Amino acid sequence: MRFAGGGRSKRRHVGLPLAAALVFVLSLAGLGAQPAATQDLDGRVLFSADDISYDGETGLVNASGSVEVTAGERILMADRVTYDERTDTVTAQGNVSVLEPDGSVFFADRIELTDQLKNGFIDGFRALLSDNSRFAAARAQRTGGNRTEMERAVYSPCPICEDEPERPPLWRIRASKIVHDQEKQTIEYRNARLEFFGVPVAYTPFFSHPDPTVDRKSGFLVPTYRQTQQLGTTIEIPYFFNIAPNRDVTFQPLFTTREGIVADAEYRQRTEAGQYRLRGTATRVNERDDDNVKTGDKKVRSHIEGNGLFDIDDTWRWGFSGARSSDDTYLRRYRFSSADSLTTNVFVEGFSGRSYAAANFYTFQGLRIEDDPGQTPLILPSLDYNLVSEPGRFGQTYELDANLLSLSRSEGTDSRRISLRGAVSFPSTGPFGQIINLSAGLRVDGYWVSDVPDPANPAASNRDGLTGRIVPQISLDWRWPLVRAENGARQVIEPVANFILSPFGGNPNDIPNEDSINFQFDDTNVFASNRFPGLDRIEGGPRINYGLRYGLYGDNGGSVTALIGQSIRAHADDTFAARTGLETRRSDYVGRIDISPSPLFSWYQRFRLDRDDLALQRNEISFSSTAARFGADITYVRLSRELTADEITGREEINLRAHAQIAKNWLANARTRRDLGDDGGTINAGAGVVYEDICFNIALDFDRNFTRDRDVQPTSSVTFRIKLKHLG
Repeated sequence: MRFAGGGRSKRRHVGLPLAAALVFVLSLAGLGAQPAATQDLDGRVLFSADDISYDGETGLVNASGSVEVTAGERILMADRVTYDERTDTVTAQGNVSVLEPDGSVFFADRIELTDQLKNGFIDGFRALLSDNSRFAAARAQRTGGNRTEMERAVYSPCPICEDEPERPPLWRIRASKIVHDQEKQTIEYRNARLEFFGVPVAYTPFFSHPDPTVDRKSGFLVPTYRQTQQLGTTIEIPYFFNIAPNRDVTFQPLFTTREGIVADAEYRQRTEAGQYRLRGTATRVNERDDDNVKTGDKKVRSHIEGNGLFDIDDTWRWGFSGARSSDDTYLRRYRFSSADSLTTNVFVEGFSGRSYAAANFYTFQGLRIEDDPGQTPLILPSLDYNLVSEPGRFGQTYELDANLLSLSRSEGTDSRRISLRGAVSFPSTGPFGQIINLSAGLRVDGYWVSDVPDPANPAASNRDGLTGRIVPQISLDWRWPLVRAENGARQVIEPVANFILSPFGGNPNDIPNEDSINFQFDDTNVFASNRFPGLDRIEGGPRINYGLRYGLYGDNGGSVTALIGQSIRAHADDTFAARTGLETRRSDYVGRIDISPSPLFSWYQRFRLDRDDLALQRNEISFSSTAARFGADITYVRLSRELTADEITGREEINLRAHAQIAKNWLANARTRRDLGDDGGTINAGAGVVYEDICFNIALDFDRNFTRDRDVQPTSSVTFRIKLKHLG
C-alpha cells in the first residue's frame, strides 16, 4: 500500500488497492459497478479526511473525521473508513451517506465489504430516492452495484411528518424482504403487507411494481369500481403492455354483474412520420327492444374509434379520425360516450406559403331514434383550395377559394357542387387612423343534383338536373379605433361599418341546403359579408352592417370588452327563415359583453334584442371563477320559445359546475344540467369528493342521469377510484 503523502492532511489521493476498495464501496451503496469511474488517469479516487494513517504491521488503513470520497459524480461521506489488507475488508461507518448523480441519497450506520470485495452488507439501511420515495431496512445486501436485498424492510413514497417523525406515513408496504433491482427497474416484495396509518389492510406473499425511474413499463393501472342501476356492480382493471418505446397496448376489460364482460383495448403507436391510436370494445349480451325488454336472443354490441396524423413531406400531411358503433345506444349505455352522432374523416392537406389545399372524405352515423341511415350523407370527396397572395405594389391582395364536393345518399337527395370565388382587396389607412378595406369579388357555383324536393310544392315530383348561380359582390369595410391611455388602463372605442353591394336572391330551390342548415345570427357573424356557415346558401342584396366595439384593458391583465351591431338590408326577401332575426329589412340587435377583472374571474353575456321593443330573443350567460378555495362555472342559455324555424329551435337551459377545497387535500365538487322549458327537467346531476396528496389519491363520485332512450334508462351510479403512487 502506498500513499501520495503521509501524516495528517485535509486532502489525500489514495492509490490502489485502497482506491479499488473505495470504488467498490461506492458501487455497493448504489453508485454503479464500474471502477473506471474515477477522477485520475492512474485509477485513483479523490478523498479528504481530517486524519489518515497506515499501520504496516497490521495492514490497516484508517481515515477519520469528515471523510469524503469522490468517484466521478458520486460522493460518499462517513465519519470513518477502514481497509484491512489481511482480511480484505473495507468498512465505512458513522453517518454514512452516498449521493447519486440523479439526486438519490443512501444512508447507513455501517457498510462492510468481505469475501474479496464480492459481497457487501449494510446495517441500518435507508434510502431517499430522486422522487422522494423512501426505503428503510434493518439490514441490506448489495450485489453487482445495482441490486439491493433488504431484510425486514419498509417502502413508502409518502413524506414523513416533520412535527411527528415517529408517526407512520399515510401508506407504506412492510415486507420480510424487499429487492430493488435497478437494472430491471423493479421493486419486489416477499410477505408484503399494505398499511394505512400503520394499520395492515392487505397481505400478499409476492408483489412487484416498477421503481420510480420508470416512465413506461407493463403492469396494471388504476382500477375503477362503479355501482350502477343498469349494469350492476362494475369494475374496470386496465393492464398496460409496453410493447416498445414507440408503441403500447392497454387492455381494460369492464366486468359487470348484469351484462357480463365488455372487452376493451387501445393501441397506440408513434412512427417516423407521425402517430395514431385505435380503440375497440365488444360484448355479447341479451338483445333488447325499443322498450328495453329482453327479446330472448343474444346480440354482439361493439364500437371502434381512432385517430392519426402523419407527415408526407414538409408541405403535405394526411390523417384520419372517426368512430363507428354497432347500434345507437351502445356507447351511452356503457358510458363510453354521450355523442348523438359519429363522424369519420380521412383527409390530406397541404400548407405552402399563404395557400392551403385539402381533400376530405366523410361518413356519418346518427345515433338518435329518428335518424334514418338511408338519409345519412356520404361525402366523397370534398376538395378545397384557398390562396391569399402577397401584397402587391399598391398593397392589394388577391384571394382564390375553390371547392369541389360530391354528396350522395342511398335514399334521398344527391348533390355535386363546384364553387369558385375570386376577389381583390385594397386595404388602406385614412388620415385620422381609419382602417379601410375595399374589395370586389365574384362567386360562381355549379350544381348537378338529383331527387331534390320542392319546398314550395311538396306534392310535386322531385327534380334532377343542372343548376347554379353567379354572384358578384363589392364591399367596403371601415373601422376607426380610438385609443386613450390613462391611470394604468387603455380604452379602445371602435365604430365599425360594412357596406356591401350584391344582387338579390342567389338561392334557387333547385340547390339543396346541406351545409348551412344550422344557422344562427349572433355576434360572431354580424359584420360578415356572408353569414351562412357553408356554401349552399349565400346572402344577397345591398346591405349595411354597423356597430360599435369597446375595450378597457388594465395593466394588471384585467379587461372589459363589449360589442353591439345590427344589419340593414335594402329590402327583405326569403334568404333567411322567419324568426332568425334577419327575416325583415332591419335585423335584431346582437352583441356580447366580456368582463374579466383578473385571470381568476370571467363573465360574458351574448344576447339578441328584438329590433322593435328590445325584448331578449337570445340570452347566453357564462360565469367562471377559479379562486384559491372555490371555483364555479355557470352557463345559462335562453332562446325565445317563438323561435321555431327549421334553422333554430327555442330552448332554455342552465348548466352549473362548482368545486371547493373543504380542507387540506380535500376537494368537493357538484354539477347539474337542467332544461328549464315547460316540459323540461333535470338532465344530469352529480357530486363527488376527492382526496389527493403527493403519494395518494382517492375519489368518490355520485352521478344521476335522467336521459331515457330505448335501453338507456334513467340511472344512478357511484364510482370509486383509489391511486397509490407507483402502485397504480
